[in-house]
Amino acid sequence: MTGLKRTLGPGQLAMIAIGGAVGTGLFLGSGFAIGLAGPAVLVSYAIAGLITLALMGCLAEMTVADPATGSFGLFAERYLGRFAGFLVRYAYVACIILAIGTEVTAVAVYMRYWAPDVPGLWWIAGFGLALLAVNGASVRLFGAVEYVFSAVKIAAIVAFIAIGLWVIARSGIGLTHYTAHGGFAPHGIGGVWTAVIVAIFSYLSIEMIAVAAGEARDPERAIVRAFRSTMLRLALFYLGSLAVMLALVPWTAAGTATSPFVTVMQATGVPYAAGIINAVVLIAALSAMNSQLYTASRMLFSLAESGLAPAALARVSARGVPIAALLVSAAGIAVAAGVYAWRPEAAFGVMIAISIFGALFTWGMIFVTHLAFRRRHGPPPGFRLWGYPWTSLAGAGAILAILLTTPFTTAFAATLVYGLPFLAVLALVYAVRYRS
Repeated sequence: MTGLKRTLGPGQLAMIAIGGAVGTGLFLGSGFAIGLAGPAVLVSYAIAGLITLALMGCLAEMTVADPATGSFGLFAERYLGRFAGFLVRYAYVACIILAIGTEVTAVAVYMRYWAPDVPGLWWIAGFGLALLAVNGASVRLFGAVEYVFSAVKIAAIVAFIAIGLWVIARSGIGLTHYTAHGGFAPHGIGGVWTAVIVAIFSYLSIEMIAVAAGEARDPERAIVRAFRSTMLRLALFYLGSLAVMLALVPWTAAGTATSPFVTVMQATGVPYAAGIINAVVLIAALSAMNSQLYTASRMLFSLAESGLAPAALARVSARGVPIAALLVSAAGIAVAAGVYAWRPEAAFGVMIAISIFGALFTWGMIFVTHLAFRRRHGPPPGFRLWGYPWTSLAGAGAILAILLTTPFTTAFAATLVYGLPFLAVLALVYAVRYRS
């Protein structure tokens, strides 16, 4: 059987994006970013947020004009050429598969809170199989599960901010932690800019709204609504929760041994709050992983439909699920298990470093694709990106600057070392097998 089914509603579409973008990047990766920039991490996330806002505008404009499964990968093929579409989709699939690995690695970290003696590999295998079953059942079930997951995360973040503000008001802490321990930017501008890389990784998967558009009812209306609501929520969730966190505890207390959200709740002394928030961050990681399995499988489906991947990946079940593509996407779970077994304490940082290249390359190509889209079609009649062409040019320039920064950082020195040879291998594969 071939063909996906349009069964996702506007609310589910927005929650899918929240599910991907509000996950380990916020609940665990924020500790990594805080360690790089100190309290000035707020500036890092604001810069990354502006880049993300421009990216979402580009995607909204193109997707409203043509809501298709494969989205920006298919657009790159149409407006930049088949080779560009090949590179974008495979780089993105590799990035998402490895991002799945970071989420499931985080699950093992979170489960230490309740079961420190149970090997992390058991949690990786168990939760990985459960989410494969959810994705394999039907897109309707996937959408329903993701809606519940995301609703829990939204409620928890709002509660976290409210409790944090209450504790700040009662304790009289004020903003002293913002300038203590080395000042607002203890590692200078370099630390702030390096933390932007982590922030971009945190926002990664927000673009999956465009991928899911191919299975949405009334996609034009749903896409614009989802894009706008998602950006407002992300601004509140990321900047609001980080601002509260940095006010409550010294930035030096953040880390990746556990979620900084759990650290904050432990510091507040609110009964059972740390355990509850740990359950929430566990749900957040599972939610992001659930969304990423969906996105990677649909991108592989798009490649197969374009003749750029084995035809078996384009076949779907009676319920409209590309099962073969889903199983290939689950390779990230196996990669995570291997990395976790190799270096369990450093696994999270390693997985970020090797997956960030695909994210940055894909985002940069989305900006370039949008420029080509506008040259061909002119201003579209529906949703329009403000500030064109400067918005797209600035976004592409920012992504390029971030990529060129990675060799000079300790955490991301391997990004181009991994990414450029990977692109070269993709180019060779395309030349040998798909060029004709």
